[in-house]
Amino acid sequence: MIKAYPVILTPDTGGYVVTVPDLEINTQGDTLADALYMARDAIGAWGICQQDAGRAIAEPSATEPPHEAGELVSWVDIDFDKYRRASDMTSERTNITLPRYLKNLANDAGLNLSQELQAHLKEVLHVTE
Repeated sequence: MIKAYPVILTPDTGGYVVTVPDLEINTQGDTLADALYMARDAIGAWGICQQDAGRAIAEPSATEPPHEAGELVSWVDIDFDKYRRASDMTSERTNITLPRYLKNLANDAGLNLSQELQAHLKEVLHVTE
């Protein structure tokens, strides 16, 4: 699910402070590009934490938020499903069954069964990173 949240970028001595009013979170970045990157990361992390806790992700506002003179307003898009795939690299043990001969051939060839299975699943499921 892709959403676009308005953010307020406040110039600061070290770059920009970023406020995401809809989510009541803040972050910062050294440059404008870095601040927007950090905003996307903060929104993504916040969103998947909400999902993990069983809470709904707040809908973004469609209008520009109130801001002070000198502050910039932008919208940051985030694909929460893609963000989760990219950031949730927790390994989970899974028991699989293989014919002995196939396991022996793989071992003799020096193949890592876990890596081979992951690569094949990504291919079959059309997962891009």
